[in-house]
Formats: sequence, structure tokens, C-alpha cells
Amino acid sequence: MTVAQIASRLAEYCRNQEFSLAQQELYADEAVSIEPADVPGFEKETKGKEALREKDRKFNAMVESRHGTTVSEPLIAGNAFSFVLTMDIKLKGGDRQTVTELCVFTVKNGKIVSEQFFM
Repeated sequence: MTVAQIASRLAEYCRNQEFSLAQQELYADEAVSIEPADVPGFEKETKGKEALREKDRKFNAMVESRHGTTVSEPLIAGNAFSFVLTMDIKLKGGDRQTVTELCVFTVKNGKIVSEQFFM
């Protein structure tokens, strides 16, 4: 797949809130995820596909309900792409909130090798 095809496919998975399926299909085994420094309960950097799956499970366990997810059209530059992801969620024990982040991805050999989130 090209970078544009990967970007389009990931955006569609995210719009459908199918984050686990996206990781399974589109991510390299050695993929790295980098969070903003101020995300409680999560490491700044997560390495490896299995660790990313665990991170996804941990986040899903924190969510009480989802009320919609939107994803902008991907912006592509060379082997990288980005989009804006907005989630309307209610975390367990918390208030309903809208979380918006800029998601930046790097692709190598047809797989996503890194993701970084900015809020």
C-alpha cells in the first residue's frame, strides 16, 4: 500500500472507532507511539505492536461511553501523514468531554512505524 492508501484506510478505521483493527492491519511489529507528556495513566512512549495493543485495551477500559468520532482528511508529505481526530467520550467516573488531537504518522515498507499525538 502507498502512504496515501494507508492514510485513507487508517482514517476510515478511526471514523468507525476500529482502532484495534487498524493496529492489526496497518502497523509494523516495531511501531512506536508517542503521547503528549501530560496524559495521565499512559507512558510517554510505547514500543512494539503488542504494547500498543495493551495501550489500546487500557484506554478502552477507561471509556464509559462513546458519542462519536470525527477524522479530518489526511494530509500527506513524503512518508508521513497527519489528520485531526476528535472523540466525544465519557470516561468512567468523569464528565463527557471532547478530545481533539493532531495525529502524525510515519510509514516505512508499507506499514506505520510511528504515531505521535499532539493536543
